[in-house]
Amino acid sequence: MSAAPVFAALGDQRRLELLERLTEEPATATLLAAPLAISRQAVVKHLQVLQDAGLVRSSRHGRDVVYDVDAAGLQQPQDWLAAHRAAWNRRLRDLKARAEQ
Repeated sequence: MSAAPVFAALGDQRRLELLERLTEEPATATLLAAPLAISRQAVVKHLQVLQDAGLVRSSRHGRDVVYDVDAAGLQQPQDWLAAHRAAWNRRLRDLKARAEQ
């Protein structure tokens, strides 16, 4: 599975804000929308994108749907970044060695 859906989901400032708020505590779309200048329906759409990317999970509690961060969804982008960081570090070490010759 690719990390691209995660990066695409995080490419929107509003979704980043929602994810940050959910790291503090689980919440309903109504609670998340309250301080924002967007509708509850717009928040639900953003949450769906985050959920499709594996970053958020939802659970039903009576009539309410509560959203929470799914930390496992962050593993793919972390793995992708780690692999690319290792490659760049290797290239920089090689460049340094050549420059010092």
